[in-house]
Amino acid sequence: MPQVQTDWKSRIDAIEEAYEFFLAYAAQGLSGDQGSKSGGQLRDFLSRMAEALDGLADVFGEFCASGEGDDPDAFAPMTEVLRGDAAAALAAVRVVATRPSVSSQLVDNLNANIHLRAVLTDIFLLDEASR
Repeated sequence: MPQVQTDWKSRIDAIEEAYEFFLAYAAQGLSGDQGSKSGGQLRDFLSRMAEALDGLADVFGEFCASGEGDDPDAFAPMTEVLRGDAAAALAAVRVVATRPSVSSQLVDNLNANIHLRAVLTDIFLLDEASR
């Protein structure tokens, strides 16, 4: 598998895994992340998601241009939608990551954030459409 395709797929996996963890964390009803095993994991998943979101649209554009994906011109408008959604979701993830204590409620609000949900649907659509 070419490196750009591997990067695209690994970013999708990181975002999906983090979101799934966030759903489980939110269901725990924790008042903060200190002192719990899942609290330590939360910081790791926030970091992984931030890394995956940062430059996500560029990686998708490279994937299309590499010939591994589809025609980059056909995907250019949607790549720009992904760019905006990923930037907005990254801003939300960074806000949560900077809090000294992260409650289940705060993560639940992140999960409900329309920008994060938009990125998820963007990547599901683009991943399927570019096969």
